[in-house]
Amino acid sequence: MEERKVPKIADLFDLEHTIAAPLFEGKVYPWEVLDGIKDFILQLGPTLDPEKFDNPSEGVWIAKSATVFPSAYIASPCIIDEGAQVRHGAFIRGSAIVGKNDVVGNSVELKNVIIFDDCQVPHYNYVGDSVLGWHAHMGAGAITSNIKADRTNIVVKAPDEEIATGRRKIGGMLGDYVDVGCNAVLNPGAIIGRHTNVYPTSCVRGVIPANSIYKSADDIAAKR
Repeated sequence: MEERKVPKIADLFDLEHTIAAPLFEGKVYPWEVLDGIKDFILQLGPTLDPEKFDNPSEGVWIAKSATVFPSAYIASPCIIDEGAQVRHGAFIRGSAIVGKNDVVGNSVELKNVIIFDDCQVPHYNYVGDSVLGWHAHMGAGAITSNIKADRTNIVVKAPDEEIATGRRKIGGMLGDYVDVGCNAVLNPGAIIGRHTNVYPTSCVRGVIPANSIYKSADDIAAKR
């Protein structure tokens, strides 16, 4: 039987589909990028093509082809890439990279995140201290929980490996093409492998294999 260890960056993400690719260089596990998001944005922003990006406020760069509703709130630092939509009532608290053609929808809150290209977080989602891979999708009301109730550091657990992260805050790490159903909760340090579907209202902990259907902790089926 193949060992089920904690996935590495290369197992989860195609780095050709994010403006943040350089931030992943030299790192092994996805949560290692979280501390560097803020500084990366502040370094990258001034180098963006002014023909393609506006700089409406200090530390904020928004592609001219992006659509941002007037009621959205965008705090520094933040980059919103080409073709993205930031819809009514979205609350971007800062240290957020919104990829090409992404949808950040009604009443969605983002904080310290990298969202790869072609993602959707369209309705009432909270995504904090997280990385969402290419074409990932979170259904209405699905959220990442990024801190344990006892405030202790997070240990990422797979069946054949555990890694002490030394971090108090980690949300969800969603591989490319992950689809999370409505009102699901991703507990701190949840890692979901590529092309996996999570059932609505699920409570997800630890590492979920790629190419799976997650119904509950005791019912995870391999896709055919």
